[in-house]
Amino acid sequence: MRRNPHAIFATITASTLLLGGVATATAQAAPAKAESLYAPSALVLTVARGEDPMTATVERAVTLACAPTAQGTHPDPASACKELAAVQGKFAELAAGPSNRTCTRQWDPVVVTAHGVWQGKPVQFSTTYGNACEMAGSMNDNAVFAF
Repeated sequence: MRRNPHAIFATITASTLLLGGVATATAQAAPAKAESLYAPSALVLTVARGEDPMTATVERAVTLACAPTAQGTHPDPASACKELAAVQGKFAELAAGPSNRTCTRQWDPVVVTAHGVWQGKPVQFSTTYGNACEMAGSMNDNAVFAF
């Protein structure tokens, strides 16, 4: 059996390149190291007109980050983060309790949404109110959706 040195060299070179590429791809796929001791809390909050959160027209939107400090485009991030921490990021509990506001029964639906991460866990929340007065009354004028 006759050996072809060029074929052997080509096989070794191809194997080395292939294994080197796999090692490089594996190194690049490694997860990034955490830069903070805090679990991330970053949200996008919206107020929109319409009945369905998927088709409603967004009128206002803000960002809110709560760890390690309250920040974002929200007008009062410290109060909003404090209120969310009190309900452990459960947006449905923000509306808990009776409203003392008197509103008309005008049908002009408003949708509020929250998307993002709260203390490292994904968040998707939306609810529809009959009008802006009902929304404000139901939310008991809290700071989270006051923008």
